[in-house]
Amino acid sequence: MGILEKIKDIESEMARTQKNKATEHHLGMLKAKLARLRQQLLEPPKSSGKTGEGFEVLKSGDARVALIGFPSVGKSTILSKLTSTQSAQAEYEFTTLTCIPGVIQYHGARIQLLDTPGIIEGASQGRGRGKQVISVARTADLILMMLDSTKGEIQKRLLEEELEAIGIRLNSQPPNIYFKQKTAGGVNFTATVGLTKITEKLAKSILHEYKIFNCDLVVRCDPTVDELIDAIEGRRSYIRCLYVYNKVDQLSMEEVDRLARLPNSVVISCNLNLNLDYLLDKIWEYLSLVRVYTKKRGGNYHQHFAPDFNDAVILRSGATVEHVCGYLHKELANQFKYGLVWGVSAKHCPQRVGLAHPLEDEDVIQIVKK
Repeated sequence: MGILEKIKDIESEMARTQKNKATEHHLGMLKAKLARLRQQLLEPPKSSGKTGEGFEVLKSGDARVALIGFPSVGKSTILSKLTSTQSAQAEYEFTTLTCIPGVIQYHGARIQLLDTPGIIEGASQGRGRGKQVISVARTADLILMMLDSTKGEIQKRLLEEELEAIGIRLNSQPPNIYFKQKTAGGVNFTATVGLTKITEKLAKSILHEYKIFNCDLVVRCDPTVDELIDAIEGRRSYIRCLYVYNKVDQLSMEEVDRLARLPNSVVISCNLNLNLDYLLDKIWEYLSLVRVYTKKRGGNYHQHFAPDFNDAVILRSGATVEHVCGYLHKELANQFKYGLVWGVSAKHCPQRVGLAHPLEDEDVIQIVKK
C-alpha cells in the first residue's frame, strides 16, 4: 500500500471514530501516524532532480511575500498593480505556470512579491504543481492568500487545509515546548503546567511512533496533540497571513463590510483599484519591519551632519543596535564604543546606548567606535 492510500485510510478511520475521553489516546496516535506519513510524502526522493523551472527564485530585498490562491483570483493582476513586473493575465485558468518575482518599493524598503501558479485541491499531496507552490510559501515572511470574494469561505478553508498538511501554520506561534533527542537515558518528560488535552502516556506513545526512545521533553504550555507533534517534528513554518478578498465590486455593501471585519482580512478590487493603498499598509504592518537611519559623527541632530532619510537600514521588529552594526559592517560590533539614539526608543534625545538597546521604527542612530 502506497503512502497516499495509507493517509486516506487513517483519515477515514479518524472520521469514523467518535471523539470522547475514551478515544483520545487512539485519535492522538492516528494523528501522529498521519503527520509522519505526510512528512514522508513531502520528502523528495533520493534521485530527485530539479524542483521545476521558475520555482528556484533567489530571495532578495528586505522581506518576501508569497501570493497563494486558486486559479483566476487575481494574483497576476495584483503583482502587476503593486510592482513594475508584468505577469501574464487572462480570463482563463492557469495563466501563470512558473513563479514570477516582483519588487514592491514601500517606505524605503524593497519587498519581494512572488506570483505563484494557481493551486488545486490536493496540492499538498502533489496534484498539479501545488507541492512546489506551497514549498515556496514556506520561504516567505508573509503569505497573501488571494480569494475570490464570491466564494471566499470555501477557498479559504481548502487553502488552509493544504497549507496545514504541508506544515505551514498561519497566524500562530510555536508551542512552548522544549524537545531534544539523546542517545541514551530514556524519555524524560516534564510538564510545568497542568495538562488537559494530552497525557504523559499519550506523549510517550507518540514519541515511540516516531521511533524516539531517548529524549528530553519539557512542556511549558497546555498543548493539543497537533502542537505536540509539531514540536517533535520541528519542521513547521509559522508564518503570518493576510486574507485578501478580491472582486468585492461584485458583492453587496453589507457583505463587503462583513468580510472587511474578519480577522487578518483585507477587501480589494483589482479591476477598480479599490483599497490597494490600504493593502500595502497592511503588508507593511504584518511584516513588522523597522526603518533605522544612520547619522555621521559631528554636529547635533539639526546641523550639517543630519541623517539621510532617503537611505534607511531595514531590520525586523525587535532589532537592536548590534543588528545595525552587523548590517553596516561585520567588524563594526567589535569596534563599537557606544551609540547615540534619537527617536521613539530613546528616553531622552540623544540617549547613549549599548549594543543591546532595542530600536523602534524611524529611530536615528550615530555609532561611535573605540
